[in-house]
Amino acid sequence: MREFTGFLKGVNLGGWLSQCRLEKEHLESFITEADLKCIKEFGLDHVRLPIDYPLIEAEDGTPLWDGYTYIDRCAEWCEKYGLGLILDLHKTAGHDFSQAGGRTAFFENDDLQERFFSLWERMAKRYGSCEWIAFDLLNEVVDPAVSESWNKIALRTIARIRQYAPQNWILVGGINYNHIFSVKNLLLPPDERIVYSFHFYEPFLFTHQGAHWEKNMPSDFRIGYPLTVEEYKTCADQNCNGLYTGFLDRMQAVMPRGCESVPEMLAEAFAEAVRIAEERDVPLYCGEYGVINLADIPYALAWHEDMHALFSRFGMGRALWSYRRMDFGLVDSHYEDALSQLLPLL
Repeated sequence: MREFTGFLKGVNLGGWLSQCRLEKEHLESFITEADLKCIKEFGLDHVRLPIDYPLIEAEDGTPLWDGYTYIDRCAEWCEKYGLGLILDLHKTAGHDFSQAGGRTAFFENDDLQERFFSLWERMAKRYGSCEWIAFDLLNEVVDPAVSESWNKIALRTIARIRQYAPQNWILVGGINYNHIFSVKNLLLPPDERIVYSFHFYEPFLFTHQGAHWEKNMPSDFRIGYPLTVEEYKTCADQNCNGLYTGFLDRMQAVMPRGCESVPEMLAEAFAEAVRIAEERDVPLYCGEYGVINLADIPYALAWHEDMHALFSRFGMGRALWSYRRMDFGLVDSHYEDALSQLLPLL
């Protein structure tokens, strides 16, 4: 599989310019230069920077140039410490992955799409001379029904970006929250600097155990890894109204009869996406993966060990979710005693 050069091992800077109150005190203090220096010392080679559109765009679409100051600052720090940078538009006008249905207005409204094109044109003009900066078009398209529309929008966006950034990598993710099963639905790459992106949190019942934002997920629910498929399904039935097992159901249908090995299912899901990427000669990248900080450390390390083996097996770039807080924080107290064990697995 073709390599996403310069973006092998990374971490998300979630919660800094996205999914937060965009207030000066927070923006100035949540991530500092010392954090980028630390990330480099961890042995990572890039960061993925989620950005919500209100930071850089008013409600009428007018650019907010002061907001770009924080992106500029991150870019300067990344350049200083030799880190690649992925600019991820986490939310755009008309689409919010965290709201029910993901807000589909964006896919049906020409004006909202033009705002999206114009935003990315501004990004390309500002950062297109830095080939170590990549552009992740839109985080987690939700609705499966907009797959075709999204591919058309992505192609038009790429064309607009290429006027000002002919060599920067551009990442495109798919439907169903950028699930690995959606890779096959992505557009055929219009040039050689396109990357297929996916996010991976399977088995979801484990990685999101006790997540307060998930419907039908008890806050006190805990589970280990790895268990058999039937053990996960039984726990889901007894505690979560049978939810969060869709991935396992689908993999069980295509795996050899009697296979109850979840690690084998994770590997087969990766292999399927890799086959598609190889057929189309496109690099494949995992923009988010991780385990909630409620999971017991030995189980979390076991999951990360399996993920590390898969990424290494396929030579695939990835970025952990997330560096600080966001319920998954790498440098928070939950992982403090296990950090020396976890870092080699990233």
